[in-house]
Amino acid sequence: MHKDLPELIAYALTLPEASEHHPWGDIAIKVGGKKTFVFMSGGRSGTGCAITAKLPESGQAVLSVHEFASPAGYGLGKSGWVYACFEEGEDAPVELLKGWIDESWRAIAPKALVKAFSAGVQPR
Repeated sequence: MHKDLPELIAYALTLPEASEHHPWGDIAIKVGGKKTFVFMSGGRSGTGCAITAKLPESGQAVLSVHEFASPAGYGLGKSGWVYACFEEGEDAPVELLKGWIDESWRAIAPKALVKAFSAGVQPR
């Protein structure tokens, strides 16, 4: 497992109503147990760090600026999902990827939950 993957998973799980699931052997972090807001895996090698997140606000800029980013597969790229993969030994831009996780959570989470979180209200 890539050295940065556990930190990214832990960060995603700090967001309200986030939970970890394992469909297809990969990691899917869902909000409310229903809607996936980020996919993570070991990448092509199994020892890397791959992340797929929905970036409706920054996606086009991310794709034009970062060589490591590409539209997500399986048709998800058409809906604003972006994929990045870093192999073992490569440093992943952890803070940037945490920003992706935040943006994706805000895009997928129920709007009332996003509003409460943005206002600093703790969910019940």
